[in-house]
Amino acid sequence: MRRLRPRPASSSRSYYERWGLVVRVVVEVEVRPTESEEKVKKAVFSVIKPSSLRVEEIHGGFKLIKAECSSIECLKPLREMALKQQVEPALRSYLNKYRRGTRITLLLHKQAAYAEKLSLVDSERESPLGPIKLEIECASEEEVERVIEYLTGSS
Repeated sequence: MRRLRPRPASSSRSYYERWGLVVRVVVEVEVRPTESEEKVKKAVFSVIKPSSLRVEEIHGGFKLIKAECSSIECLKPLREMALKQQVEPALRSYLNKYRRGTRITLLLHKQAAYAEKLSLVDSERESPLGPIKLEIECASEEEVERVIEYLTGSS
């Protein structure tokens, strides 16, 4: 396992901004005809602070919301949700389970996210209205470790 850089004692910028940790975060979530687009957007915003968000028509009244950002800081809402609910160990385990090289894929329960609760699901069937799919892509495996550290407060 690679050694991470020591965290500075204090700084006006965050540890991750200071060391230039840049990730690509993409969120995709389906909006079904029976759902409110605004409520689904609220669920997305409870998980990330995207730099861009667009809504695409798919078919038969279904839509796809795609949100993107390229900074670790956009994952702050997800991090705060995990800390508030004190589920960092479960989140760490989930992130490691669904880590593939330099990419992590999370499936989040859409209705729970709307209520600002973190509920991780293993398959799309576990979220009746479809999950929020969140992909985090890093430049290296060391950066994946830092993302996990950021989200779970572990070192």
